[in-house]
Amino acid sequence: MNRHGMTRREFLRAAAALGVTATVAPLARLLAASSAADARLVASPHWLDQAGNIRFRQDGISKITGSKVFAFDIRARDMPGWPQQQAYAFMIRTTRCDRVYEGVDLSMLDDGLKPDRLVVAADLKRDGVAMPEPDFYGQLLLAEGTVPTMLGQPAALLVYHDYPRFRAAKARLHFDPAVIRWGSEGAPVERAPYGVSRFVRIGGATPYDDDVFSPMIHEGPDTDEAVAAHAKTIADLLAAPPPGQRVFERQFASQSVDPAALEPDNGTAWYDRATRTLHLVAATQAPYVVATQAMTMAKASRLGIDAFRFYPTSTVGYGQKEHSSFPYYVTMAALYGDGRPVRLALDRWEHFQSAIKRHAFWFDTQIAVDTHTGKFTALKSQMAADGGGTANFSAAVGQVAATAIQSIYYFPLNDLSVTVHASRAVTAGSMRGFGTLQSMTSMEMMVDEIAQVLGIDAIELRRRNVLHTGMKNTQGAVPAGSMRAHELLDNAAAHPLWRERDRRKKVYEAKRPGYFYGVGFACVQKDYGTGAEAAIAQIQFDAKGGIRLRHVVTEIGTGATTSQIQVVTDMLGRPAQTVEFAVVDWPELKLVSNENPYGNTQAEEDRFSKNPHWVPTLTSPASASNSAFYMSHATREAARVLFDYGIWPAAMAIWGNGSGGGQAAPLSIRREDARWVDGMLVAPSLEPLSFERIAMVAHQRGLVTGATVHTFNRWAWASARFPMGSGTYEAPIDALAVRYGGAADESTHGYTFVPRVSVDYPPTQRNKAGVVYYAPHASLVELAVNPGTGEVDLLSHHHVMDCGRMIVPAFVSGQHQGGIAMGIGHALYEELPRYEEGPGNGQWNFNRYRLPRASDVAVWRQTAQYLPPLSPSDPPKGIAEVVMIPVVAAIANGVAHATGKRFYELPLSPERIKAALA
Repeated sequence: MNRHGMTRREFLRAAAALGVTATVAPLARLLAASSAADARLVASPHWLDQAGNIRFRQDGISKITGSKVFAFDIRARDMPGWPQQQAYAFMIRTTRCDRVYEGVDLSMLDDGLKPDRLVVAADLKRDGVAMPEPDFYGQLLLAEGTVPTMLGQPAALLVYHDYPRFRAAKARLHFDPAVIRWGSEGAPVERAPYGVSRFVRIGGATPYDDDVFSPMIHEGPDTDEAVAAHAKTIADLLAAPPPGQRVFERQFASQSVDPAALEPDNGTAWYDRATRTLHLVAATQAPYVVATQAMTMAKASRLGIDAFRFYPTSTVGYGQKEHSSFPYYVTMAALYGDGRPVRLALDRWEHFQSAIKRHAFWFDTQIAVDTHTGKFTALKSQMAADGGGTANFSAAVGQVAATAIQSIYYFPLNDLSVTVHASRAVTAGSMRGFGTLQSMTSMEMMVDEIAQVLGIDAIELRRRNVLHTGMKNTQGAVPAGSMRAHELLDNAAAHPLWRERDRRKKVYEAKRPGYFYGVGFACVQKDYGTGAEAAIAQIQFDAKGGIRLRHVVTEIGTGATTSQIQVVTDMLGRPAQTVEFAVVDWPELKLVSNENPYGNTQAEEDRFSKNPHWVPTLTSPASASNSAFYMSHATREAARVLFDYGIWPAAMAIWGNGSGGGQAAPLSIRREDARWVDGMLVAPSLEPLSFERIAMVAHQRGLVTGATVHTFNRWAWASARFPMGSGTYEAPIDALAVRYGGAADESTHGYTFVPRVSVDYPPTQRNKAGVVYYAPHASLVELAVNPGTGEVDLLSHHHVMDCGRMIVPAFVSGQHQGGIAMGIGHALYEELPRYEEGPGNGQWNFNRYRLPRASDVAVWRQTAQYLPPLSPSDPPKGIAEVVMIPVVAAIANGVAHATGKRFYELPLSPERIKAALA
């Protein structure tokens, strides 16, 4: 199991192998079609302002009018063809792990409130109903006679055929510990860690020379011995540093938090016993994983299915719904619904008790510094994390945390190890940040303290150690593109908040005696993508100039779908007017894949790629900040094909004879000299051409008027060559289908697959690179500390970021502000005890869990600056995760500046601050 979703091809292949007729249809399309409306979104006539910029989100009107559909909104009566009578279900969960579970006791329910169906582990065993990939997700229900492995572990499902009885029974059993029968004392089974990883690197003579040893370039049977030997070299240096070097060692702790997604886990499903068809509506960021595994789960049961219908929809989850086990509980509930659709939706208490959390982390880090130059010479960090009760993505989160801890710095030597432990806590998994928030925050807090001890300006120390273009990361890979963190450092160093911090401190504290004033700074760079990103996009235009876009991207609140509409303008001069997202059916390409982009050997991939329909993976889920860079690339490349083989030759024909008829006269005009201005294609000394006029000629001449492309990125783009026209077309895509003018304007058929002549996939060795795409972000925070209460008041904050070329600036601002608020919450307020006093006991809600409010985040006193792109072609960068990270360390460093006390555990709660100042 990796961070990717299963693809439609794999889903259909699994369905065929199971003998199941399978369908995946976006819910919005189904509901729109059922009401005789067009299932596609048609853009508003007021979509653009006079400058050609998008004025609002493509889902904006539906959001403000309350018509945007989430899974949580769906009832059986909303679904075409479903029974109107709906059942309701809820789960009983255990709240202790020190005794043997002996079943549920429903004696407190009178006869009228007994469930219509009680489902326990014995029923599942009898019927062959099991959790898919139990090593990843855990078991569906706890078996009697065993000790729970985690707090909040599901023990029983209660199904009611009507809502009033369901609601009364749930209210009666809520918070009542007597519903569980406990036997003798016991202890959970000791389990091995979910993941253990180590990254050791010995750099060359300079940051630009070849490494002596690194994960990127070394593998083989003797690798473990080499790792141990080189790690000992680093350990010896840190134990007895050479003259002029000083070793700093600190321990840090970062807490468990809840993503606090406003849509709790939920789903509605119907098992039609008459036709043996399973219908499923579920909130998920990885729809094909859910579709494949729910179908397989149902088919393997004694009940069985012959057909499966899955309806993914919009959701918001911050990673919490990427690989959640909850949709399989919805599937289980449907199988025991007695032919009725069943709604299983968590309230906020239950969501806190069971939904995926951010990992708690601990760091023991050593940094060696040359005290004369301030240069870092070695880094060693031993990391540990609590993965909770099921494995989920814990191993991957640990690996990412370890590779990210270097932050923006270059280290000639590094030994980074991480262990993610199993525990009885609520499961931790793929939450926003994916381990990097915890590790980079600890690094930024430590670097700040080193600067103070050495008497070096904290930004200056960062400047001396910043990772520049061409230097290697801790895995031995050279990051892609230009590293610009040093520009952020220069910008922050010149800001009045930093330059005047000591003067401001004196003035503030003189005006408010008893308060402490401080300014903190931090700068990080976060990777985006997973190292196996894939996308599909299709663009076509009709003879009247109408543009249609179809795309695999799904909306999870980031504005990804709106951004793709804007990306079309890069090559075609205007956005798409008709669009469809979360598209799952791509017969134009007929792609196949073994869906093992991380596991294929180079020899296997070379052999597979000889099939022009083969790709390493079909599509990626909405995750890993992947929409702006990876998804946009597919849109842009589809538009590029249209321009090169449709728009440009049509324009040349018009310019050549003034009418578009006959043969074009020779023109000494280069493709790169043309550009779009106010919707017109212009070139030096030639007549401006409207898109409508060009489109008509392209259709008349039978030029390319539609293009479907597949893209793949393994820390570099796959590229291929295709026979087009009288020559060869080479592009950073790996599959292509085109449609020629003259076909029915609105048809999505009529595409011709273009077999590639050859393809270059990034070598499988790049899987060892860790990450190479980074987005840097810096934060300056001005704050005051009340020593009497321990409370921190954010006075203002300023942020600088390199996001490449912004697609929709308003979305960047929105993501930026939201991420900063999340970071402030992690730094100051949000914390979940991990065990019996934590959310697994079912007693947690927002009455106890403190989220930041507008008054806490200096909402009207925050400023931001974005580095200008290096060139008009500078690609956008994925920023959804990085924006929340540096503000955490900046706050901690600001509190240290204010109070003179360093803190090593988050959050910086009033209790911790008061204790330090006592």
